Amino acid sequence: MSAQAVLFDVPGPRARRLYRVLGVVGVLLIAALLLVLVRALASPDNNQFTAQKWAPFLDPETWTSYLLPGLLATLKAAGAAVVLSGVFGVLLGLGRLSEARPVRMVCGALVEFLRSVPVLVMMLFVYYFCIFVLGVLGDTSTFVGVVGGLTLYNSAVIAELIRSGVFALPKGQREAGLAIGLTPRQTLVTVLLPQAVTAMLPSLISQLVVILKDTALGYIISFTELLRSGTTLSTVYGNLIPTLIVVAALFIALNYTLTVVARVVERRLKRAQRTAGPVAGGAGPAGPGLVAAGPASVEGPPLR
Repeated sequence: MSAQAVLFDVPGPRARRLYRVLGVVGVLLIAALLLVLVRALASPDNNQFTAQKWAPFLDPETWTSYLLPGLLATLKAAGAAVVLSGVFGVLLGLGRLSEARPVRMVCGALVEFLRSVPVLVMMLFVYYFCIFVLGVLGDTSTFVGVVGGLTLYNSAVIAELIRSGVFALPKGQREAGLAIGLTPRQTLVTVLLPQAVTAMLPSLISQLVVILKDTALGYIISFTELLRSGTTLSTVYGNLIPTLIVVAALFIALNYTLTVVARVVERRLKRAQRTAGPVAGGAGPAGPGLVAAGPASVEGPPLR
């Protein structure tokens, strides 16, 4: 069995003690900073932690009129952006892996351009495009602006993840697909792409969390997502800091839930076993006609 390659040496006893000391010191520094911040906000000059500031969150109208509608708008925008980004990301990724040079060049230029432009700029572009070109106004234009900006940027990122995942697979995967009679395109779609998605799933999960958080940028174009609903609530009751704390807690809960669900899916995908059935005329599990094919995992060069 070959030794596993590592990028760094395993720390010794002295290094581990140093890491523990640094970790404890870091935690204490963070706790001290939080204590100073809390005391400053709770001082008589600020009074951000009084019962009066937090009382609105016990009123059902606060949730039904402000926070829950904003949360629903955030989930709708994030869900639409996730689906569209996944579809266009896979298409762009396949385009970058195409054997046709013009297709590779066009998709590559498009991906590089979309990755280079900030998400907020894309949101503004789509938003004003809806207003001045399509004549779409109101909540529809803001929703399309948020979803369009998130889709354009994140589809390019997902395309790069797909391409990297395929390149990370062993060369033998492509050769095996070609050896059994598949065309290069069929090999890419049926053999390489499923393995690449599974291998890059942690990065894809992180990108989904980024999409959910970036919906807050819709605040700039007046999209009534969770953050904007929270700031509107704070102007009514004059409790900006408590409102931002509650909004942050809701975002943390959403992102943590998404991460947990995605990790469960990831574990199930990695445990899934793909086996070929017995060949015609086989003699059962122990017979000579049974051929088993387990999941392959390897890295290889791009499809050219």
